[in-house]
Amino acid sequence: MNVVKLELARGLGRHLRAGHPWVFRKALEHVPKIPPGCVVDLTENGKFVARGYYDPHSAIAVRVLTRDAREAVDAAFITRRVRQALAGRQALIDLTDTDSYRLIHGEGDGLPGVVVDLYAGWAVMKLYSAGLTPYRPLILEALKAGVPGLKGVIGRDEVGRDDVDEDEGRGSGKMLYGHEAPEQIAIRERGATFLVDAWRGQKTGFFLDQRENRYLIRRLAKGRDVLNCFSFSGGFSVNAALGGANSVFSVDLDPDAIALARENFTRNGLPAEKHDFLAADVFKIIQSFKEEGRTFDLIILDPPAFAKSQRAVQAAIDGYASLNRQALGILRPGGLLATASCSARVSPLDFMGAVREASFKAGVDLALVEERYQPPDHPVRLQFPEGKYLKFYVLQSV
Repeated sequence: MNVVKLELARGLGRHLRAGHPWVFRKALEHVPKIPPGCVVDLTENGKFVARGYYDPHSAIAVRVLTRDAREAVDAAFITRRVRQALAGRQALIDLTDTDSYRLIHGEGDGLPGVVVDLYAGWAVMKLYSAGLTPYRPLILEALKAGVPGLKGVIGRDEVGRDDVDEDEGRGSGKMLYGHEAPEQIAIRERGATFLVDAWRGQKTGFFLDQRENRYLIRRLAKGRDVLNCFSFSGGFSVNAALGGANSVFSVDLDPDAIALARENFTRNGLPAEKHDFLAADVFKIIQSFKEEGRTFDLIILDPPAFAKSQRAVQAAIDGYASLNRQALGILRPGGLLATASCSARVSPLDFMGAVREASFKAGVDLALVEERYQPPDHPVRLQFPEGKYLKFYVLQSV
């Protein structure tokens, strides 16, 4: 194996030995002129620290794959990682009524920059680094060999992007293996049915990281009037209706998402005509409800990422505070606010601070009754806190 050696800037070896998987360009003594995907050994004072792949186009110049100098980065290596990830899912997720989950979660599964979601036997793969391009065939072969009943693989690359957790792009997909996948894939999640646009939908077509939180809403919604803001294809809405909500109002700016949400109601045997679906701006709708005096027992806030760069963090915190304050203005006494943030750069402490400020400004006292993060198929390695992006809190007006 021909491996290029790169010397780290003084003092940075400890950071990698502790297990962090990223090396920024400025952390290298010299930036080499080598192609994307080259295997490199990171050294400190000439001694091996870690091995990874190189990306000349990203601020993250090297993503670490192993800290074992004896471990080669080859087809067998990738196959092992895929099989380890699959074994972890099978051990930790109840798949009796669910056929869709995240198989590979980048850094959390030791394959930084690689995301693979499984939808009822169809895999959707995203590669978030130009350095992964040479490895696409190896990952594909590992999926074919390691995933029982694999029907096909759709590729939806986001090469050159570093914000894996905050991706909501709509890049078109292409078949990499298998027969042509349907335009919409019908999946099962906790006994519910959803149609997923794996070709063009946000992320890989569905927000699998909210699976257990959607199921929680099913339990909490009975007898309540529910408002689902940023409803996308109606995941939370369907679960609220299945849980016995009196009414569900779904709002999203995207008319295609609203149409899909309505279809998902029908697929689950729910009378869509008894509920409301509206393609509109969430902020304007909340304001109109306030003016009308219309209120709800359960409000769900699951907006897109507010902080897509470090510079945007304070504005994001302010945005979360404003959104939650407005929602509290139409929440009934004793009602529930389910609020989420998928911005990795906004810490749990900062997000809770934003909700606390919203509570104060709205004049509504809140009690935290549920606090959740990512499910087991989105693992976060302790040495990589940047991977902990999802926050989901349920609070009650008291």
